[in-house]
Amino acid sequence: MVRAKLLQTDDGPLVTSLSGLREAENACRRCPLYKDATQAVPGEGPKHATLMLVGEQPGDKEDLAGKPFVGPAGRLLDRALEDARIDRKTVFVTNAVKHFKHEMRGKRRLHKRPNAYEIDRCRWWLERELAIVKPAVIVALGATAARSLFRRPMAIGKSRGEELHLADGTPSFITIHPSALLRIEDQPDKERAYRAFVADLRSAGASLRRAA
Repeated sequence: MVRAKLLQTDDGPLVTSLSGLREAENACRRCPLYKDATQAVPGEGPKHATLMLVGEQPGDKEDLAGKPFVGPAGRLLDRALEDARIDRKTVFVTNAVKHFKHEMRGKRRLHKRPNAYEIDRCRWWLERELAIVKPAVIVALGATAARSLFRRPMAIGKSRGEELHLADGTPSFITIHPSALLRIEDQPDKERAYRAFVADLRSAGASLRRAA
């Protein structure tokens, strides 16, 4: 087992390597979500990835696999990245909240959106990933990710398609979460929404090329 490189701070363990994140996150008790999740799901990708995508939280498939974006939304994201001419293997993907929040419906585990307290408590781990990876451009996939990154609620409709900047100046974009596309039943509407999503990813790719 790879032991986490840790320093103690008033907020908790300060992880200084990606290899240490899984162990440290699985030991996290900053909010109650760990109680019902199978495991924490850390981000995944190259240590020095120039593009970071931040989602909401792991889903059922991710919770079981221990990897981000491996379910239906992840497969759709992979397709959109390919259409946007972004190599998925060069991207660091993660979530604002590291444990799967859900409710039982019979034998099914249904997704529940993290609340503000849970988002704020889990920001510690997202900030660790940002500090280690140091991405040149960040994309927030959905409102939860945007709230975590910008530390306040953000309206996707108002901010979408615009290059924003985090407090440290990192260029950032806000778009929908790919799971939102899966919920659209009308096929023409779904195709339009998908094209808009790909366009958002292309905007991030263009910003990345400018930053290079």
